[in-house]
Amino acid sequence: MHKTLIAGLNKKFREISSQLNERSRRQWAASESLAIGRGGIAAVSKATGIARSTINIGIREIDYQRKHPKAKIRNRVRRPGGGRKPITTVDPRIQKLLERLVAPATRGHPMSHLRWTSKSTRNLSTELKRLHHHASDRTVARLLKVSGYSLQANRKTKEGKQHKDRNEQFEFINKKVTNYIRRGQPVISIDTKKKELVGQYRNGGREWCPQGNPEIVKSHDFPEKGVGKAVPYGIYDIGRNEGWVSVGIDHDTAEFATASIARWWREMGIKRYPKATSLMITADAGGSNSSRTRLWKTSLQGLADKTGLSIRISHFPPGTSKWNKIEHRLFCYITKNWRGRPLTSYQVVVNLISNTSTSKGLTVKAVLDTNFYKPGIKITDKEMETVKMQKDNFHGEWNYTIQPS
Repeated sequence: MHKTLIAGLNKKFREISSQLNERSRRQWAASESLAIGRGGIAAVSKATGIARSTINIGIREIDYQRKHPKAKIRNRVRRPGGGRKPITTVDPRIQKLLERLVAPATRGHPMSHLRWTSKSTRNLSTELKRLHHHASDRTVARLLKVSGYSLQANRKTKEGKQHKDRNEQFEFINKKVTNYIRRGQPVISIDTKKKELVGQYRNGGREWCPQGNPEIVKSHDFPEKGVGKAVPYGIYDIGRNEGWVSVGIDHDTAEFATASIARWWREMGIKRYPKATSLMITADAGGSNSSRTRLWKTSLQGLADKTGLSIRISHFPPGTSKWNKIEHRLFCYITKNWRGRPLTSYQVVVNLISNTSTSKGLTVKAVLDTNFYKPGIKITDKEMETVKMQKDNFHGEWNYTIQPS
């Protein structure tokens, strides 16, 4: 009979326990034990796992309600002051101490163990314990949220020393670009994307794969003999939202840059602008298309002679390359498209770039350039005299036009 009673109570408790809170659970257990009579508390405790002391509390609550039927019953699960005390009550100093540890100045404090470590919740918890204030890493995370902290990444907004005519150059470029597009003349933004290792190497980002079956890549990033790097040189047509990328296998030189522009014009540009008489190029101030590179200007002279186009160049001021449209209109989408995929061959690089597109209508064409470009070519003063370059009155070192011979 005793075993049958316990089994019945256990079954009943399992059926209703999910619907009960802490208060109603102990009062139900107390009611069942009172109904059984002698030995009821032990039987209910054994059947449900509820402590006898808890059942006794429930009995006292029922007894109080019987003696005071008109007493107002509060809808509290626990009586005031019940339950575990918050850590800030048990240890009032811990919140301020944690904020001192997280404060940026603490990293340079000679007495702190966190001086040269990351401020992870685990490290903060360890440091608190060293100072005789015990808190788990989860408790630390909760306290940080209460204090208004959250996980933050670095934000690239602080710029270095700015040129005094920085904004004026931006306005100058914008005015010229608008004028060219209104007249139906081509305007391109150019730059070299970051060089990429070709082979079974890790590529940043994550890609959907069958669970537990990630792409296997090499554990190191040392380039193999005979397999070099991909050098993507991009050309973005601002007026038509189209991209062109020449994937080089050799050095990123001014000759490679102009060869990429020449190939874009031959295979794409001339078809889009059959009546064009002039081409405007916006570029960074450094790199293979630097405003100070003589080879860049002599190579552009050759390009102007071959195409018959008057080529206008406007460089962005130093330290402002992120404002070049190709960065956020083309390169960022290429990076997204090949995230998490090893660039196992040059053809894979070309295919992934070619299949980059956006909902705004961006299309990209990519080709492989297997030519070799010699670095370190010096241009003499005599060779520079052959360049038909006209400098603008406003910052002629940044804004100039090269006419065909």
